[in-house]
Amino acid sequence: MHTLFLPALISLCIGILLIVILTTKFRVHAFFALMISCFVVGLGVQLPAGEIIASVKDGFGNIMKSIGLIIVFGTTLGVILEHTGSTRVMANYILKKLGEKRAPVAMTLTGLLVGLPIFCDSGYIVLSGLSNSLAKRTGMPVTILAISLATGLYAIHCLVPPHPGAAGAAGIFAVDFGRLIFSGVLIAIPAAVVGHLWTRYAGKKNTDVLKKNSDEKEIAGPLPGVLNAFLPVLVPILLIAIKSFLTIENAGTGWRSVFFLLGDPELALAIGILLALTAKRTWKKIELGALLQDSAEKAGGILVIIGAGGAFGAVLAATRLGEQISVSLPLGSLGIFFPFLLTFILKTAQGSSTVAIITAASIVHPLIPSLGLSNTNGPLLCVLSMGAGSMMISHANDAYFWVIAKFSGLDMRTMLRVYTVSTILMGLTSFVMVWILYLLLK
Repeated sequence: MHTLFLPALISLCIGILLIVILTTKFRVHAFFALMISCFVVGLGVQLPAGEIIASVKDGFGNIMKSIGLIIVFGTTLGVILEHTGSTRVMANYILKKLGEKRAPVAMTLTGLLVGLPIFCDSGYIVLSGLSNSLAKRTGMPVTILAISLATGLYAIHCLVPPHPGAAGAAGIFAVDFGRLIFSGVLIAIPAAVVGHLWTRYAGKKNTDVLKKNSDEKEIAGPLPGVLNAFLPVLVPILLIAIKSFLTIENAGTGWRSVFFLLGDPELALAIGILLALTAKRTWKKIELGALLQDSAEKAGGILVIIGAGGAFGAVLAATRLGEQISVSLPLGSLGIFFPFLLTFILKTAQGSSTVAIITAASIVHPLIPSLGLSNTNGPLLCVLSMGAGSMMISHANDAYFWVIAKFSGLDMRTMLRVYTVSTILMGLTSFVMVWILYLLLK
């Protein structure tokens, strides 16, 4: 086994390096980069081509079976909330309750709440107009308001399903979605607080000049009521949370069986979509059809990346590289730190949190016994640790970095000094929280 370890490790390193180079330097879509790496790693350890193809198919199909509908429904819910103006209603409500003097806090809370169903880049684009208008009304630097919003969205995006990185890793590790959502939110809150505090400190020196953004979207028609805006987000979370506290044994009859069914993540998100549709009184057939088409297309782009990540993991499993690494390296001493470190390196190198956590999950999954994380809570802690690692370091190779810069009018120096540093602090804070959970649950 040791004689095969070196070529297997070299093949893995080449495969990871290839993903980074193809996605960053040559702008190859992550799906094709992962697929190419599947064959590079497989052939590097002399797996037969037929076995590689079979592993790719199995890995792709298994991950789609696990989380495919969750990604589609989660994406659809986010698109509808954005289209109906529900996200702005939630943001304005939080701002009204906290007051304009606490606008930065309101932006962070808005990011945390709106970020639950909506991807961070979409959420920021939708709400950037609000942070810009607040900067004009309050006289606060736009840096503080914009990055407070950005860090709130980002904390949730990296840790909580149905966001693709966390959802994909949960599918690979077979982690309960209810427990992951609950734990992820608990960790995301202190991470967002730390990001907010750094933003307040580093951004107070800025005197930003706002630029009118011509890309800001206007919502057609009246905005929904506060209750209609919040329910599509809160009801699915509540249903999933209730199911996570029920066991299969006591969920067979009576009201428990109803909540056990409704708490299924796919069904809970479908209920959220139906509630989101009520935010608008009348729908034109063409309008709704176009909206659902847009949702399906966005979900498709995410699904192929996650599917390719599952295929990559299946090829790694076929190489039995995990067994060889566990024998040859002292992984037991690294424990919960290893998933964090690996994801952090991948994120910093290639920019995408989703690609980083999916790739890391494929590598870490067979190593769980060697890391000493094969107990009941080990897979959950692994996913949370990788989520923490996927936060850092966000810089110029991250698309979200440029979304924030473009829609807030911030220059590169400010973005690196305020936002990039905040992602480092958020990632470290998240890992500390995961480490505390590890000590409590082991």
